[in-house]
Amino acid sequence: MLNQTEVSEFILLGLTDIQGLQHLFFISFLLLYLTSLLGNGAVVTMVISEPRLRTLMYFFLGNLSCLDIFYSTATVPKMLTGFLFGHQPISFGACLAQLHFFHFLGSTEAVLLAAMAYDRYMAICNPLRYVLVMSPQTCLLLALASWSTGFVHAMMHSVMTSQLSFCGHSGIHHFRCDIKLLLNLACGSSSLNLTLLNEEVVTTSIVLGSFTLIVLSYLYISSFLSCNVRSQEGRWKPFSTCISHLIIVALLYIPVLFNYAPLSSASSPEMDVQVSLMYSAAIPALNLLIYTLRKQEVTSALKKLLERQPFPRRK
Repeated sequence: MLNQTEVSEFILLGLTDIQGLQHLFFISFLLLYLTSLLGNGAVVTMVISEPRLRTLMYFFLGNLSCLDIFYSTATVPKMLTGFLFGHQPISFGACLAQLHFFHFLGSTEAVLLAAMAYDRYMAICNPLRYVLVMSPQTCLLLALASWSTGFVHAMMHSVMTSQLSFCGHSGIHHFRCDIKLLLNLACGSSSLNLTLLNEEVVTTSIVLGSFTLIVLSYLYISSFLSCNVRSQEGRWKPFSTCISHLIIVALLYIPVLFNYAPLSSASSPEMDVQVSLMYSAAIPALNLLIYTLRKQEVTSALKKLLERQPFPRRK
């Protein structure tokens, strides 16, 4: 038997070793992270405190904003530290936690977007039954189902990955930990590796299942508008409420499907990093700009929040 030293710590090698690019990346991703953190934090605060935003649609938006805050926080701070101080050591426990929260929040967001598509379907195709079907209790159950699905899925990854042993090389050519990367460093049972690879099939199934529900919802919406609304303006007005949601779905699902589909194993590591960057740092900030700030109720509530005096004057 070969004498092997077990690895309990990894080195995140980051995006680049070129100092000038590191400074540029640090400033760029710091601005994106602060935009996501402060903007989505303001949205959550407004949804909770502003009575006009206590509707079903903004309940889902509040959940989406929470997810985007946690989603980017799971990876971006460690990446920013790498830009400042170079290669970052990360313990196996911290790596496992990062992997867990990344998949937990990502899967939850995928399922939540499917729930939001169903909400749009009910609002447009069944407006008379909308209040009855999409009750606050139903929306709460949909949100809980989204978070629960993401948690169970991430727990499967975490439990299986925790059984791996690592020896030899400990450098990870990425800015975060993920299942594919850890499999390349693992030494031990090939059957366990096969099980972990099947976990990627589970990831794809969750993403494809949610995406299928979204596609079906919009097919029903398109069919309903085509058959029941004659004027072009009448068709466009209800469908225009879905544009922001469709853009976010495209931004999230296209890179996720590309990265986790079975055929994605043939893609280059550089492409994998670029795709991960998009839905780790860019999408949480873009969601805020595309979906939330385009709504008049949110902008007026944000203006009201900014104009509010933190310490009212005493008479």
